[in-house]
Amino acid sequence: MGAKLSGPGNGKTIEQNADINVTPFVDIMLVLLIIFMVAAPLATVSIKLDLPPATPPTGEEPKEPVYITIQETGSIFIADQQTTIETLAADVCAALGNPTGRGCQEERVFVRAQPEVKYVAFMEVMNDLQANGFFKVGLLNEDIE
Repeated sequence: MGAKLSGPGNGKTIEQNADINVTPFVDIMLVLLIIFMVAAPLATVSIKLDLPPATPPTGEEPKEPVYITIQETGSIFIADQQTTIETLAADVCAALGNPTGRGCQEERVFVRAQPEVKYVAFMEVMNDLQANGFFKVGLLNEDIE
């Protein structure tokens, strides 16, 4: 029960204080908050992106993109025209409007493959494009419903 105060005839009791002192806890939390606020900007990672300009150049019409489609049978199509792996680079340049084959490697081409296409067939097309100087290759993924 209560402890009695010492003293002559006082008769008052001292109540126990069961409250937790939260001041040290708050101090530690504030220090941790400051540490994380300082350390968070240092932990960011930068990634180089090749983004198009915000406004397209005036006077120049954007070219129609060239799509290379790989079917599950191994057939390769540029738009609606069928091609083979041996003539792929020349056909891509022709589709880009440059049949001579000079400078067409600077244009971006898009590759899409059906979900059932073997990885070997896909990589054969990618390796052939890269061997012929096409380094701006976009990969397309279509949602399957």
